Amino acid sequence: MSGERASPWRLPTSLEVGGVDYPIRTDFRDVLYLLEIFGDPEYEPDEQGAICLRVMYPQWESIPAERQEEALARAVEFIDMGVGGENGRDRGRKPRTVDWEQDGPIIVPAVNKVLGQEVRAMEYLHWWTFLGAYMEIGESLFTTVLGIRQKRARGKKLEKYEQEFCRDNRDLVTLRKKQTAAERERQDALKTLFV
Repeated sequence: MSGERASPWRLPTSLEVGGVDYPIRTDFRDVLYLLEIFGDPEYEPDEQGAICLRVMYPQWESIPAERQEEALARAVEFIDMGVGGENGRDRGRKPRTVDWEQDGPIIVPAVNKVLGQEVRAMEYLHWWTFLGAYMEIGESLFTTVLGIRQKRARGKKLEKYEQEFCRDNRDLVTLRKKQTAAERERQDALKTLFV
């Protein structure tokens, strides 16, 4: 992000790469799509990067080849709102506690509550506005689920009410492991052996 656009008081609509400002797609749906791609084991890291460039930069073809890694780094900085976190391609460094795709049905109502409107009905919502609302989510089903996942990831003991919640809501609390097509085929083949 460059100069004035890097200000916390402005919503960037372009990113500086090699001294040139390139317009970017900033709607939250575009970024959530990229986060799904980053978390999909079907794609190799270089494929994820190529998809990110094509989605994030409408004029991606005008970015010189020698600047594409820089463009990708700038895109990930934008996704992380310049503060790092559980977004982007460096997600594997700590235990995963959020899956944007799986958790969407419980994140959206919480973000709606913060913003006071239905975000899915909005024609446009800047990613940073969406992410800011996400960071301000108060007590909700999502924060209950997230709190349990975070405790488990740190090896902390769950309270009795949390244990009961886990028993009653196993599908909400358990993050599904994303599998490649080959892994699913192997699993299906094993299932047929035991039928």
